[in-house]
Amino acid sequence: MRLVIISGRSGSGKSSALQLLEDVGFNCIDNLPASLLPELVRRVSEQTPQEPSENTQLALGIDARNLWQDVRHAPQVINNLRDSGIECDVVYLDARSPVLVQRFSETRRKHPLSDSRTHLLEALNREKEVLAPLAAMADLVIDTSSLSLHQLRDQIKTRVVGKDSPGMAVLFQSFGFKHGVPVDADLVFDLRCLPNPYWVAELREKTGLDPEVADFLRSHQETEDMQRDITAFLERWLPSYQQSNRSYTSVSIGCTGGRHRSVYMVEQLAKHFADTFENIQVRHREQQKKRS
Repeated sequence: MRLVIISGRSGSGKSSALQLLEDVGFNCIDNLPASLLPELVRRVSEQTPQEPSENTQLALGIDARNLWQDVRHAPQVINNLRDSGIECDVVYLDARSPVLVQRFSETRRKHPLSDSRTHLLEALNREKEVLAPLAAMADLVIDTSSLSLHQLRDQIKTRVVGKDSPGMAVLFQSFGFKHGVPVDADLVFDLRCLPNPYWVAELREKTGLDPEVADFLRSHQETEDMQRDITAFLERWLPSYQQSNRSYTSVSIGCTGGRHRSVYMVEQLAKHFADTFENIQVRHREQQKKRS
């Protein structure tokens, strides 16, 4: 049996994630009280031989609509299931609070923790506290602040459904510091000290995917030194992450705007580590935001 727990703050995209999982064959239940999870797993495990439990895929939504006591005890319940041999991934979705406020304003939905005495931002902050135990144990955290619905579904399909290859999935992600550090980053490297193609007029509108920008960056020794040092660090420590039974690791590379230096470096690192890890993924956050 494979079990995927989807959690996160309201408005972060949990319903869309569950819908995608349902579309690809998962049995999905939203807002299941965590205390009922062991009984559900027990019942599913007692299926008939024609439908063996090892082929069963369950996806469950657990969030602040649960009884708060249930959410508090959810990590222990999940760890007990893992100890019993159940493959269980916890996926936590979140977005920056201003983005969540805007989404609620657009949909005119009511937050489950808001009332006449609690305004929306207070409810979102309270929700973050309630869900902190699940966020802390998540195998995968996805920041949906800059993702469209289609991009979120693509990430769930690639990083959760497509987790077929053995070993750990490694995401190399470029971003711009002026747009905020991704909340799903496990490791962050800062390239803002490198020469910036933005200040070269003919390179300003290009990106790190263009050969002219790559040639400019490779012509500076600092770029080669930074790439060598980051590569050496990751070669030393990514195997340790994998040996600790992590399913996912996100390596985020940032520069000022997320268009030139970080994009170039992500491409180089992904190419280098493709021979080491079978599941290498690449995302250029600011490029995707511009296309959406």
